[in-house]
Parts: sequence; structure tokens; C-alpha cells
Amino acid sequence: MGTAREKPFYVYNLKTKKAMEASMQHTSRVQQVLTYTYGLVPIIAGLDKFTNLLTNWTHYLSPFVTDLLPFSAGTFMSIVGIIEIVAGLLVFIRPHIGGYLVMGWLIAIALNLIMTGHYLDVAVRDLVMAVGAYALAQLSVPATFTLPRRPHVA
Repeated sequence: MGTAREKPFYVYNLKTKKAMEASMQHTSRVQQVLTYTYGLVPIIAGLDKFTNLLTNWTHYLSPFVTDLLPFSAGTFMSIVGIIEIVAGLLVFIRPHIGGYLVMGWLIAIALNLIMTGHYLDVAVRDLVMAVGAYALAQLSVPATFTLPRRPHVA
């Protein structure tokens, strides 16, 4: 084991354990805030695609996308609303999957906004929000790491 001053890898003091527990609790709180944020916002935005109370969502579509659609922009935004509601629900049910879905969706929205040549501030905001959704997905990966246990000494 080396010199008398060295401790085996599985020995850690109470201070380290408390610091690890505090860090885990903090991480859990951050994950919870991200889950509510990236769960509720897509659900609310998705529901508003049917009412247009917050904004007229069809204004955010690029002409390129609108020209490709086989139906009206309003119908497309209703489909978008359903997808956003499902994505928000998935964040609550499986945040490690829903986080990646919301991240991809936000990137797609930002790319669409960039193609319009307008709303570039919203595109930047959506890209920043995509980073937060990625953080949620990473924090939500099921834990497989456990601290090594002390061997039983008789």
C-alpha cells in the first residue's frame, strides 16, 4: 500500500462525504429546475399554437419552409404544437431523452429563424436554451457509478 501516510482508495473522510452529498443535492435541485423549465415551456408554447395568444406563430416561419408545405402555415403550426406538447411531456417522463429532443427542436427553430433573416435575437436565445436542454439531458442520465465499498474485515 505504500507509506503509512497513504490511505487506500476506498477510504474517504466524513468531510469529503458531506461535500459529495451537498454537491449531489445541489445538482438534483438544478436538474429539477431544468426539468420544470424544459417541460413546461414547450407545453405552453405548444398549446399556444392553437390559440395564438402569445403571438401569431406563423410569422416565425421562413418563406422557404412555407413554400415547401403541402398545407397552410396554420396547419403546420398546429402540428408543431402537438410535437412541442409531446416533447414537454417527455421531459417530465424521461428527461434524459426529452432533454435531447427539446435541444434538437430548439436548434431546428433557431435555424428556421435564421433563414427568415428576422428574429435573430430569438434564434440566439433558442440556441442558448438548447444548451440548457443538453445540460438537462446530461444531468438526467441514470446513474451507474457508486462509491467503492470498504472490504469487510473480520
